[in-house]
Amino acid sequence: MPDADPDLDRFTSRRSTVYAPNGIVATSQPLAAEAGIELLRSGGNAFDAAVATAAALNVVEPTSTGLGGDVFALYRTADGDVGAMRSCGGAPGEATLERVRDAVATERDADPEDVTMPKTGPHTVTVPGTARGWEATVEELGRGTLADALDPAIRYATEGYPVSEVIADAWAHGEELFEDANAREAYLVDGERAPEVGETVRLPELGETMERIAEDGADVVYEGPIGEQIVDAVRSKGGFLSASDLAAFEPEFVEPVSATYRGTEVYELPPNNQGLIALEALKLAEELRAGDEPYDAPERVHKFAEATKLAFHDGHRYVTDPEYESIPPLLDDDYVRERADEVGREALDDVSFGAPRGAGEDADTVLLTAADDEGNVVSYINSRFAGFGSGIVAGDTGIALQNRGWSFSLDPDHPNRLEPGKRPFHTLIPALAQFGDDDWAAFGVMGGYMQPQGHVQVLSNLVDYGMGLQRALDEPRWRYREDGQLAVEGRFDGNLATKLVRKGHDVTVLEPATFGGAQIVRNREGTLSGATEPRKDGTVAGY
Repeated sequence: MPDADPDLDRFTSRRSTVYAPNGIVATSQPLAAEAGIELLRSGGNAFDAAVATAAALNVVEPTSTGLGGDVFALYRTADGDVGAMRSCGGAPGEATLERVRDAVATERDADPEDVTMPKTGPHTVTVPGTARGWEATVEELGRGTLADALDPAIRYATEGYPVSEVIADAWAHGEELFEDANAREAYLVDGERAPEVGETVRLPELGETMERIAEDGADVVYEGPIGEQIVDAVRSKGGFLSASDLAAFEPEFVEPVSATYRGTEVYELPPNNQGLIALEALKLAEELRAGDEPYDAPERVHKFAEATKLAFHDGHRYVTDPEYESIPPLLDDDYVRERADEVGREALDDVSFGAPRGAGEDADTVLLTAADDEGNVVSYINSRFAGFGSGIVAGDTGIALQNRGWSFSLDPDHPNRLEPGKRPFHTLIPALAQFGDDDWAAFGVMGGYMQPQGHVQVLSNLVDYGMGLQRALDEPRWRYREDGQLAVEGRFDGNLATKLVRKGHDVTVLEPATFGGAQIVRNREGTLSGATEPRKDGTVAGY
């Protein structure tokens, strides 16, 4: 019998920072964390564990991630190299702005000049990067094989697993989203409903697809029969994805961007991701000396929030695929000082993120962090953007395709306008922090536009206020919304919220799930530790 409906707004359980001597994995679902530990125990390193955990999350948290999405990594190797992997595809080669405008206008019976990018459907599907990203991670940085890393996920998919609390709640989204019979059969019980808490489910089609990838490699997704089903699914609904789009895709290993916050070096992904927003916000907060304020003072939240507001204002206007548009030097010291001078005692009026229609404000993603006793630490992110994505499942593969193209603008003057082959503005930002010569953390905070805001708050908790890892994640959070509201958690001190209203902030209270999903692991002079998000079903596993 399934468990009673849980109260997802209660915070009564105590978590501790987890310590381990050999390896550690933190993520949003316990079975996935155990998959990573299984790889570490069997001789793999943190990168093998990261792929195993990500693959397991595709099965046990399919509401937030999948093979039809993208994957990113930020890492420090045992050899001391700091690097990043970006495995996200672009718009189809046939998807010109005019062609998509006309197609959407026809579907809506509207004027092409007036339409915006849809949230779901075939025109939101960009080339998925996950399978080749996993393969590249294992081949370039891991110790085992892709088949080794996929094995726990295949077992969960074929043998079944009980659904956990937060994920069961999110799964209900699929009842409305999925319209096609194959999609409903793949992800809904009896093709009709989301599973209940504690109910055992199997995802046999997804398990079979992973088995084929394990046997034949990622090429089966991009140049083989699985890829054919992906293309057929999109084109049958009027989309423009082609076999050549899939075949041409390759992951990239790129140089991270970084900035120093009060002596801590922070690394983020460069554009087309929003890592620059997190770094600019941190530099602005340092300029404003926000971290000098008492933790329970309204001035602390005000200064950090205003720094984030300005960074959003800049980043969401300029961050896009750098191959299509130049990006100003947002981290230049003189520019940061100039922007910081705009912050006063009262809240600035304009948030104006600049992203079309607030796409991605509350997107769904999974984050995992892993570390081993050799010195490898990695922050690894998988996502198909909003929940189950576009609503399209490719044939009988069990692959739900992402709706990342929703982030594009159909305004020809917008930096993030749709263009063939262009990668959309990406919310996903894994991160690293170097606190000392031999003190590294891999971390992240999931949830669309919450991500850079969460990075700022977690880092400040660690750097400015000396919190332990778990407490740094447990503390109540705030976030700016696209509409200009400053949202706070219900656990936020009531007097503090009132004082922020007196400073001109439009304060609102939102549910815990709105404030992100953080994970962190740390290697401090050889001692491994980790913490997980109390707002999720997650855990930290170590050995």
